[in-house]
Amino acid sequence: MATTKRWTVDIFLSENTEDDVADKVTVRTHAEARLRTEATAGLRGRGDARKSPVDPNIPEIGDELAAARALSDLAHTLLHNAARDLEAVAGKSTARPPAPPWVDPAR
Repeated sequence: MATTKRWTVDIFLSENTEDDVADKVTVRTHAEARLRTEATAGLRGRGDARKSPVDPNIPEIGDELAAARALSDLAHTLLHNAARDLEAVAGKSTARPPAPPWVDPAR
């Protein structure tokens, strides 16, 4: 008998602009990916992107970078949780994948 489960990921994007001393504008995009399952509602990944003042004004690029980094962070968190759960069941340590460079190791 086949079973189907539904997992949903919502991605929330926010953008902040900052004026620097040379009247140039820096745009920072933040993304948060939130996973919802029947068992889990609290898994989140975060990602950021920064548009330099000299970059062309194409907001979709910042959205794509921030969203991709948030999804990568979420994937890493999900792998970490699966490894932790395996350790709990098996009673021994499992190898964990390294975090992507944009993930804060303190989390």
